[in-house]
Amino acid sequence: MDNSSILEQEIREQPDVISRMLEQETENVRRLAAEINGRFTHVVIAARGTSDNAARYAKYLLGVHNGMQVALATPSLFTMYKQPPRMEGALVIAISQSGQSPDIVSVISEGKRQGRPTVAITNEIGSPLSRAADSVISLRAGEEKAIAATKTYTSSLAALALFSTMLRGDNYLLGQLLAIPAKLRETLSLLTPRLARVERYRYVNHLAVIGRGFNYATAFEIALKIKELTRVAAEPYSSADFRHGPIAMIDDGFPVLSIAPKGAVAGDLRSLVRELKQRHAEQLIISDDMDVLSEANLALPLPADIPEWLSPITAVLPGQLFGLTLATMKGLDPDRPTGLRKVTETF
Repeated sequence: MDNSSILEQEIREQPDVISRMLEQETENVRRLAAEINGRFTHVVIAARGTSDNAARYAKYLLGVHNGMQVALATPSLFTMYKQPPRMEGALVIAISQSGQSPDIVSVISEGKRQGRPTVAITNEIGSPLSRAADSVISLRAGEEKAIAATKTYTSSLAALALFSTMLRGDNYLLGQLLAIPAKLRETLSLLTPRLARVERYRYVNHLAVIGRGFNYATAFEIALKIKELTRVAAEPYSSADFRHGPIAMIDDGFPVLSIAPKGAVAGDLRSLVRELKQRHAEQLIISDDMDVLSEANLALPLPADIPEWLSPITAVLPGQLFGLTLATMKGLDPDRPTGLRKVTETF
């Protein structure tokens, strides 16, 4: 009998979830991309919470691979202020695991009213969001029972990566994406022996989480998971923004979690890691670079040879497992974080 928490089971399901999503949604997304390609000049994405972090990833993904400007919608303009902006030229995307939140549905509905193509990325086919959109990309994650979203987040990232790749029509990038489930399994294997060392952080009450570029989204998502699961005040920053003031917080033993895989922004993260060492920060580092990991008090390794554009799918796993393990060590229930519900409806 498996005595692990529901959250741990769902974290460890992620390779299979993404493999299933890619297998079952590739032709759907290929048809969608062919249908809407050339019908928009920029993208507007509506999302909340974990899904908003997936949207942050899309800003870099669609910018780098598709030359698209991506804006995050302001749902309150549609609901509270009743002043939806004009969306000429936009593709309107909504990301929501449950597809229930009225403010996210309202953005899609307004986009459709204005004659714009609309796409829902959701785990719930038949939800209000999926009914409102022209097209749906299903996350294929199965029921997510734990309150903290994990498998639906990484499936959202993979769905966005699939969409971007199909818009670009790039079979080489598709091959890289199809290899990601195996990299997720390798990531889980690398991390499992290191989780006992999380005990070191049992009495931490604050934490900075740093990422940049594609993994700016990962910093936000890991910080959210740590807050949800452990009640630690985890605050996300880009490495650039962190230098513009927040770095003044750092003194002996201040914990900083840096997400620093190889890629275009790796040099900037390496430089910050060295500076934090000089300030005697307590460093937790997620990376596939052995030189960077050697600077860590807690090294959380990633497999080699993951393309930077796909690294957020794997780099979030160490943060998920860190939050789960720390919550358990603090005597908290990782399946039912205090004060939270699985479906949150905002207006």
